[in-house]
Amino acid sequence: MSQITDLTSDTAFHSHLSSLPPTTLAVISFHTPWAAPCKQMRLILETLASSYPPQDPPKISFLSLDAEELPAISESYDVTAVPFLILQRGDKVLESVSGSDASKVRDAVEKHAGKSGNTGKLGLPPALETTPRQNGDDEKQGQPPEKAKNLSGYAPGSGDAATAPEMSSTEGDKEELNKRLGELVKAAPVMLFIKGTPSSPQCGFSRQLVGLLREKGVRYGFFNILADDDVRQGLKEWSDWPTFPQLYLQGELVGGLDIVKEELENDPDYFSEFQAAPKGKGGMAAPEAQKEPVNA
Repeated sequence: MSQITDLTSDTAFHSHLSSLPPTTLAVISFHTPWAAPCKQMRLILETLASSYPPQDPPKISFLSLDAEELPAISESYDVTAVPFLILQRGDKVLESVSGSDASKVRDAVEKHAGKSGNTGKLGLPPALETTPRQNGDDEKQGQPPEKAKNLSGYAPGSGDAATAPEMSSTEGDKEELNKRLGELVKAAPVMLFIKGTPSSPQCGFSRQLVGLLREKGVRYGFFNILADDDVRQGLKEWSDWPTFPQLYLQGELVGGLDIVKEELENDPDYFSEFQAAPKGKGGMAAPEAQKEPVNA
């Protein structure tokens, strides 16, 4: 039976692809270790791979990559959420599948590689359903946003401002942590929680979102979740959003990179209220914006 090949470097990925005959279907799976649906996708792909016997030359090749560890490859395939599947033959991308719906994955693979073996509906696990926006968004539509302190007049510093606000996480009480999180998300009109800093993002998704905000001329505050595990873990539960980066406007969760892109596709002027710099020159809000949380 065929197996999944885990690739951990750009060189290994490109080398493997170049070694495949032009007739071989490459099934490229992008994942992250912390996302539960990715574990589901792994099980789906292992089940599918086991149904295709090895051939020479190979008919199909299953590949697995960590989307955050290999950001250049992720960006080249426009990966904005995981799990994400690419079906490619030669240099041509044939199809992509987002999410862990077993039927969609199986249908896409069999469409381009043909059926092989018996995967049957009972042989594949059900998809893990995700509903990204569940924080009362429907009820709040049409209501005016909370009045926030105008911080657009602050000029950015020469480098990244300190993580906002600087303090160690010693609060063991959940109520205190939730109070702190509530203040953090309002520390600036636009607040970004990322892995790393804007000048040195530590994952491809964070880097793409920073670049998008800069392109739109948005002034924003940020918080490096890698520097504070209490905030990193607590914000997932507090916001009911399990991944990072997370973007907040006026203290309200927008979502991650994929949601922000969708909002901009629907409304190119989505950030017009928060543009405090010429397009292409957006950046961090001043330290004041990060140390003086906006009062509700």
